[in-house]
Amino acid sequence: MNTRTHAIDHAAVAQWPFQKVLIANRGEIAIRVIRACRELGLSSVAVYSDADRNALHVRMADEAYHIGPSQASQSYLHIPRLIDVAKRSGAQAVHPGYGFLSENAAFVEACQAAGIIFVGPSPEAQRVMGEKTAARRTAQAAGVPIVPGAMSDVEDDATAMEFAEHLGYPLLLKAAGGGGGKGIRFVRDPKDLLSSLRTARSEAKSAFGDSRVYIEKAITPARHIEVQFIADTDSNVVHLGERECSIQRRHQKLIEESPSPVLTEEVRERITTATVNLVRAIHYVNAGTAEFLLGPDHNFYFLEVNARLQVEHPVTEWRTGIDLVQEQFRIAAGLPLSFAQEQVEFRGAAIECRISAEDPENRFLPATGTVQGLQEPSGPGVRVDSGMYPGLQVPLFYDPLLAKLIVWGQDRSQAIARMRRALSEYQVIGVRTTLPFARWLMEHPRFIAGDMSTDFIAEEWDTRAKGEDSGTSLAAAQELSPAAVAAVVGSLLMNEQVESEKLRRRPAAGDHAETNRWRDLARREMLRRM
Repeated sequence: MNTRTHAIDHAAVAQWPFQKVLIANRGEIAIRVIRACRELGLSSVAVYSDADRNALHVRMADEAYHIGPSQASQSYLHIPRLIDVAKRSGAQAVHPGYGFLSENAAFVEACQAAGIIFVGPSPEAQRVMGEKTAARRTAQAAGVPIVPGAMSDVEDDATAMEFAEHLGYPLLLKAAGGGGGKGIRFVRDPKDLLSSLRTARSEAKSAFGDSRVYIEKAITPARHIEVQFIADTDSNVVHLGERECSIQRRHQKLIEESPSPVLTEEVRERITTATVNLVRAIHYVNAGTAEFLLGPDHNFYFLEVNARLQVEHPVTEWRTGIDLVQEQFRIAAGLPLSFAQEQVEFRGAAIECRISAEDPENRFLPATGTVQGLQEPSGPGVRVDSGMYPGLQVPLFYDPLLAKLIVWGQDRSQAIARMRRALSEYQVIGVRTTLPFARWLMEHPRFIAGDMSTDFIAEEWDTRAKGEDSGTSLAAAQELSPAAVAAVVGSLLMNEQVESEKLRRRPAAGDHAETNRWRDLARREMLRRM
C-alpha cells in the first residue's frame, strides 16, 4: 500500500459523489456525524420522531425532517420513510450511526435501489457477519479461533442435553441471528438447560425475528476484547488497535478503554492479525469491529463482527488521532484510506464512560425525567459526546445512552486520574444516570489494578454492602448540594441572557429563515453548554 498522510483533502470533497448526508439516527451519534459533515463541508439532514422534536441533533443539522411517531418501529426503523426523506431532501448518502438500521442488509439494499450511497459495509458482508453461526464458520475458515460449540440450533431437547454434556458446563446459549444482550443465557447447572433454552429462543424471536439458538462452551472468567478495523475499496485493511470492554452488565458495555491493561505484545499481534485476515476473507469495506473473548490462559476466541461504527469509537480516535467518521465518508466516496498501517501511531491510554439514563442503585433500570440542570466537564484530555441539554425530556422509547465521557492520558494512571476529575465535574440534575457507578468504579482497587472480567459488576457492584461508603454515598453523589445547584442554574441563566441579547441584536434572517433558525438554536445551545 502506498504511503499516505492522515489528512483528508477537504478541497477535493467538492468532487465526491455526495454533498448531502441523511443521518438515520438520533442522539449523540447523530450529533457526532453532523460534526464530521460540517468539518468536511458536507450538508447534514436530521430525522426525528415525535419524542425527539426538540432534540439537540435536530437543532444542529442543516435540515431536519419529521419521520413519525415516537415508537422506533414507526420512525427510525421505518425504511420507506427514511428513503422518502432522503429523496425529498436531496441527500445522496445515508450514514446509519449505530443501532437501529446500521446492520440491516435490507436497508442497505433499499438505499442502493434508490441510488443512495450507504456509508457502511455491503449487504453481503452484513449478512455474513450478522448471522452468527455463519460468522463462526467464516472465522474458522479464516483460521481465527472460535469457542467450541454447536454451529446451528439444536431443536430437539434430548439432543441439546446430549450435546451440552459433551461440551461440559458452564455453557452459553446464544441467538444465531443477532447480537448484543438479547437471546443469551448462561447455564451452570444441567437442570437449568431446557428452561434457559426456551427463554433464549423466545428472546431471540422477539428481538431478531429468528428463534434459532446455538450452544457453546462458556469461557470463564473471560475478558471482552475487541479490535477496531477499517477497510477501503482498494483492498487495504488496517487495524487500529484493541479496546478492553470487560466492564459490562448483562452483555451491555458500560466502560471501554484502550489499550487493554493485560494484553502482551505477542497476544496483541496475534489478535490484530487474526482480525485483518478475517476482514480480508469476507471482502469487507468500511469501518467495523471484531469482538473476542480472552480466557485466563490468554487464548482468545472469536465472538462476532459488528458491521458498523461502535459506541466506543472515540477511545480509538483519542489514541490514533484518526477521525473514523470522516474516513467512513472517504471510503463511501470510493477513495482509499488516507493512511497506511505503518502510519498508525498509538499514543497513551483512553477510557470511555457511557452516561445513560439508568438507575445503578436499582438494577440499572431505565430512568426518565427532564434534565433540569447540566454541567459537563472539560479541560485537558477530556471529550464529551452528548445529546443532553437543559430542558431535555428523556424518552423511554430508545436506548438510554445520553452521553459519552472520554478521556486521554499519557498512560493508564493519568487517564484514570483525569476520568476521576472529569466525573467530579459532571453534574446532571433531574434524571438519574450512571454517573455514580462510574465514580465508584474509578476508585475500585480491582479496576485500578486492571483486574477485570465480564463478571466484575456481578462480583463487586451487585454484592457490595448497601450503604457502603466510598468517601461519598452513592445516593448523595446523585444529588447536588444547594450551593452547587445554584451555581449550575445561575451559570445557565447568565448564558441564556447573554445569548438572548445577541439573538435580539442579530439582523433578521433572509430568504432562508428556516435554515438560519436551526443554526441559531444550535449555536445558542452549544454556548449554553460551555
